[in-house]
Amino acid sequence: MTTASTLAPPARPVVRSRRSSPWWVAGIAGAVAFSGSGSASLNGDELATISAASRSLPGLWELARHIDGHFLPYYLFMQLWAQAGTAELWLRLPSALAIGVAAWFLVDLGRRLHSTWAGVTAGLLFAALPSVSYYGAFARSYAPAAAAVVFSFWALHRATRAQEQAPRARQAQQPEERAPWVIYAAAVGLVCCTHLFAVLVLPAQLVAVVALLPRRTVLLRWAPAVAVGCLPALMLGLVGYGERHAISWIPQRGAEVLLKFPKMAAGSTEVGVVLFVVALAGVVLLRNRPWAGTLLGWLVLPPVLLLAVSHLVTPVYVDRYLFVAAPALALLAGIAVASVPRGGVVACCGLVVVAVAVGVPQQVEVREANGRFEDFPWAVRKVDARPGDAIVFGQSSVRAGFDYYRDGSMPDDVLRLGAAPEAEGFGFPERDDVGAALADRGRVWVVWRGVKSAGQKLPRVKAVREAGYEQTGAWHSAETPGLTVALFAHR
Repeated sequence: MTTASTLAPPARPVVRSRRSSPWWVAGIAGAVAFSGSGSASLNGDELATISAASRSLPGLWELARHIDGHFLPYYLFMQLWAQAGTAELWLRLPSALAIGVAAWFLVDLGRRLHSTWAGVTAGLLFAALPSVSYYGAFARSYAPAAAAVVFSFWALHRATRAQEQAPRARQAQQPEERAPWVIYAAAVGLVCCTHLFAVLVLPAQLVAVVALLPRRTVLLRWAPAVAVGCLPALMLGLVGYGERHAISWIPQRGAEVLLKFPKMAAGSTEVGVVLFVVALAGVVLLRNRPWAGTLLGWLVLPPVLLLAVSHLVTPVYVDRYLFVAAPALALLAGIAVASVPRGGVVACCGLVVVAVAVGVPQQVEVREANGRFEDFPWAVRKVDARPGDAIVFGQSSVRAGFDYYRDGSMPDDVLRLGAAPEAEGFGFPERDDVGAALADRGRVWVVWRGVKSAGQKLPRVKAVREAGYEQTGAWHSAETPGLTVALFAHR
């Protein structure tokens, strides 16, 4: 007898990919990032984090109204974090933890898209990037932004898979169908809160959304999730637009800067070029074509869109804003080598070894005392103060580095008017009458950010010369911009 069950097509077997345990990869990535936290000196950006985190809530709000408003969520977090101290290791620990979180989600996303080997390789390649060692030991929001971005792509994949596997009659009706989209909305919100320009990865997700989801789901699930998640970006973007003066130092870039993108993402020209070529092969080899296009967009859209914003709105193209694309570089490269037939394991191991070996010089460089390009302990030691000496800072904010690292007597800070920084920025209130402040001083130490020749353009350095002093010596910390310490003596 023929029954309904015999007429129905056979059910497709549910294929479950073997779950991996990527915690050890996350531990490696976090440990590699944290390993450089105590060697390189804090730089001006990290000292700005300390300054912001040390203020009261009203003081932090006043600062955000004038400068770095788009960093307000990060500053609020660091304000709580800094209650336990402002030591280098403690300040940089959140970034190292964020790298570990990013590696965990990257491994699992690679497993979901391709295989366990692809995910593990992606996580190890990510840990091997010199840029990860740099930003993972950096007290700014770039590593948390990268972690939030990986989380958003992982959440999107989880939501689209759940939508595909759910029976059509139940789609967009049951609470369990909405839960993945709530997680995705939260992930997008984290992306927007960690760094304003991290949102440049979100257009890449349109490829997977349009290709994999029915129109009804796009309108009822994805669109509301993105709209809610992007509310912080809208508010922070409006604040940042009103503070364009704070980034007036950024030069306009041409299209040729895109050629340097592999180096920017990887932290090394050699590692970046090798992985970028392999990553492009990963786009071709990934059988899931919607996600191949999505990962390609994740990799290449941030620099292209950032350059477009620079030309359409205001110059904003800065290397560190592109770190959010580094996980895509590692993921696509991991997928490429894991796709090698009958030799995927060997190819995966080989690429990780090559990436580690080629990146050794840069890994050593970012762990040197001058690894963040502003060696304040060196500058403090270089000032050989005698009784009666004075010190003048070419940029008022440089004083924060001396306040943090000074461990003994220093020359008299004759221009300083108070211990607290300015309410509207990271500089300090100073006297303007440089000549009167230096009266009867035989020697003046002048410190500024930049090379030796940069001092000729600084008003404070010009004022010291006009007060009757001539330079008798100058020392630079070797890397640009670096710090310059100069000694002036009265004529």
